[in-house]
Amino acid sequence: MALPIIGLILGLILGTLCPILIPIAYSKLFSVAILVSLDAIFGGLRAAANNKFENVVFITGFFSNALMATLLVYIGDRLGIDLYYVALLAFGFRIFKNLASLRRHYIRKSMHSPTVEEKSTLNEVVE
Repeated sequence: MALPIIGLILGLILGTLCPILIPIAYSKLFSVAILVSLDAIFGGLRAAANNKFENVVFITGFFSNALMATLLVYIGDRLGIDLYYVALLAFGFRIFKNLASLRRHYIRKSMHSPTVEEKSTLNEVVE
């Protein structure tokens, strides 16, 4: 679980230290690519928190989502329709959903973890 967080932090540091100017023509694609990446990261963190993380699911989900979102943006540009809004809304919604799930998971975990006194009482009962 620490690996995605470390990767995110390193990516943010690298992005801050090496700013790259993106042409306006590609700004739609990059905004969707960033959301796809964040969606994959938060989805992976949620799966890891629930002990259901699988590398194959993470990698295939990341690339299939990126391909579909890119295709959606490309088709929208060719048709003169801003279809990238659909991808932004869909992935934005999924990011917040995964973040809320992570938050609830860690709140439940912190609320239900026995304190030191409860652990000693549980050990006495078991013995």
